[in-house]
Amino acid sequence: MTKLRLAIVGAGPAGIYAADILLKAERKFDVSIDLFDHLPAPYGLVRYGVAPDHPRIKGIITALREVLDRGDIRIFGNVRFGEDITLEDLKQHYNAVIFATGAIRDASLDVPGIDAVGSYGAADYVSWYDGHPDFPREWPLDAESVAVIGNGNVALDVARLLAKHAEDLLPTEVPANVYEGLSASKVTDVHVFGRRGPANVKFTPLELRELGELRDVDMVVYDEDFDYDEASKDAVASNKQVMVIDRVLQSWRKRPGVNNSGGEASRRLHLHFYAKPIEVRTDDEGRVSAFVYERTRSDGEGGVVGTGEVREVPVQALYRAIGYFGSPLPGVPFDKKHGVIPNREGRVLAANSNERVPGVYATGWIKRGPVGLIGHTKSDAMETIRNLINDQGTWWQPAHPQEASIPALLESRGVEWTDLDGWHRLDSHEIGLGEPHGRARIKVVDRDEMVRVSRDDA
Repeated sequence: MTKLRLAIVGAGPAGIYAADILLKAERKFDVSIDLFDHLPAPYGLVRYGVAPDHPRIKGIITALREVLDRGDIRIFGNVRFGEDITLEDLKQHYNAVIFATGAIRDASLDVPGIDAVGSYGAADYVSWYDGHPDFPREWPLDAESVAVIGNGNVALDVARLLAKHAEDLLPTEVPANVYEGLSASKVTDVHVFGRRGPANVKFTPLELRELGELRDVDMVVYDEDFDYDEASKDAVASNKQVMVIDRVLQSWRKRPGVNNSGGEASRRLHLHFYAKPIEVRTDDEGRVSAFVYERTRSDGEGGVVGTGEVREVPVQALYRAIGYFGSPLPGVPFDKKHGVIPNREGRVLAANSNERVPGVYATGWIKRGPVGLIGHTKSDAMETIRNLINDQGTWWQPAHPQEASIPALLESRGVEWTDLDGWHRLDSHEIGLGEPHGRARIKVVDRDEMVRVSRDDA
């Protein structure tokens, strides 16, 4: 019987789901799967892209762990594609590769002053508060007034983690350095800006509702944003999710602090709608000093048009949360405009000719862009796997398909890779760090320490 040796680059949900779907698929050949990830620990953005105070979302890890713990998928963590192992290496040892590397960079915002000191990408902040090992341990939180640009769930996560009191994160797995940084934060006001109105936001009701539950934080909304036109009224009446969002926002209008009248909390979280970014103003030292926006209005068809009215809000820091963007991989075609690997239903295409690249596939955000939830990731993987199975005639014919050849190759190059047993050791270690403090875990941030614990090196 033919055997498929498959490499999957990326051990987040997209990669793990692809492996699981293939192993369960109806096929006429055996399968051997190796997962590679540049991080020492698996689970990708579920571990490093979900806020620490979202344990229910991190419950996805439980399902992913069940897949890995079956023992029919090997993991090679702390292996950098393009450095420790290349596409040419994979062709020597596998029949095909699936890239499932996600998207971790921030999409750009083309307005004057966006590169000022104190202007940040939301993805970098998320990586910091989630303890990503490849980001600095410290984060500047010396601004009292902060702007967050965006109306999606990431924008709300960033705003919540800026406004929330650090001690309220202690029951979570927040890393020690992050807790210390947030404890010293000087923030008093967080302003969230979105181009559209309340009936056209991209965040979910659950994310929004959580903002109103923050201790010692007043929610501030503005009456002028709720003069709905007919299109907005129809959206509220016809869409249950929009209806719930509207209900939450309307309840906040009745709270103290609405329209900047001032509540009793020590911090405030302001939601500004109909605000199109125009400029980031700076002081004499090149630091963020104000956010300038044009007031927009509904166009009656779900979009907005400018009104010509320009406003300015003094801030000392700004975060853009307008989406993620994929990163190119050495030797792999890449669409610079859309931040994805060019593909047709998961089959990778050459960048210039749109011809298929045999043996190379993509799934997840690097395939379709950073949109959609876990359900989309599963359907993505199913499509890619179906085509991989049907393409048996164009698989690579590796010279060294033996499973033992990969550990030997990595060892010969001095790569300190981590495996599934290593993740279990790290997982237990982090939980053990948290137990004396009554916490779920204390996440290890330093890469070298992660590798040392995983490999059980003295």
